[in-house]
Amino acid sequence: MAIETIFKALADPTRLRIAQLLGTMELAVGELAQVLGQSQPRVSRHVGILCDAGLAERRREGSWVFLRSTSGSGSSDAIVAAVERLLATAERENAEFAELCEADRQKLAAIRNSREESAEGYFARHASDWDDLRALHSSDAQVEKKLAEALGDAPLGAVLDIGTGTGRMAEFFADKAEHVVALDKNLEMLRVARAKLQHLPTAQIELVQGDFSDLPFPAASFDTVLLHQVLHFAQDPALPLSEAARVTRAGGRIAIVDFASHDREELRTRHQHSRLGFSDSQMRDLLRSSGFSAREPVALEGGELIVKIWLGTRRNLPESQNSTTPAKERSA
Repeated sequence: MAIETIFKALADPTRLRIAQLLGTMELAVGELAQVLGQSQPRVSRHVGILCDAGLAERRREGSWVFLRSTSGSGSSDAIVAAVERLLATAERENAEFAELCEADRQKLAAIRNSREESAEGYFARHASDWDDLRALHSSDAQVEKKLAEALGDAPLGAVLDIGTGTGRMAEFFADKAEHVVALDKNLEMLRVARAKLQHLPTAQIELVQGDFSDLPFPAASFDTVLLHQVLHFAQDPALPLSEAARVTRAGGRIAIVDFASHDREELRTRHQHSRLGFSDSQMRDLLRSSGFSAREPVALEGGELIVKIWLGTRRNLPESQNSTTPAKERSA
């Protein structure tokens, strides 16, 4: 990006405030307008200038557009990092700018509260269903402890949490990862995850809407891929695992937490499970055919449904089998 474009983008007090706000948390255009006390069209124009300069980036979720700073992301560069440091210095040294920024951040409390209330409403509507399902298997705390032990002390690097749901796995591993991308297809679940993860630095967590059968990422983007209670929703589990392998770097790891094979047919209708768990041999074949070397699974007893943790390591496949083309284009 031309340096003059960046300086022009910063030559406006509102855009300076937006840049500082986006460094604090990811925000929708409407939320920015609420904090700034300006109309959405006006805020959208300012945001467009910042995006064109490479200082911010958009992501659409349904009818909403979310904005985040590019600082700390894979697309950032030294100039963007320098701009971030310059704005931090300006806030420390310029009392007027500091006062504006502090007032803006105080208004973010209303945004955070609104997100949390929306998340609580979602939980209230679905609490009974989830409680019934949880009663059938090991506690979440036990699963998290065993998963952390299974992954060990090796660095997690860049993590992809496929089907993040409430964002719990992304939150749980955030301090052990370089960066976490939390992906979910369901817009309402992404709102829940955003509320849960909003206390974490924006450079640490990224929320993305997407389908596990067509991941919106280039090949070899991640070091660790998680699928926590997700794969049983797949009509054809081989497809999401193939996509997971595509975006995992050679030597990277996958961890799948799901149910062992069972016969609870009511889970198909009540919880929309497409698969009634997986056998070890079935999962081993799925992992191997997708490009992973399977490891010994971990079983968690203690309920009618047995939770298992299956792990694999990404093999280094020939270039011809490691396409960077997303699934839909490869199958067209």
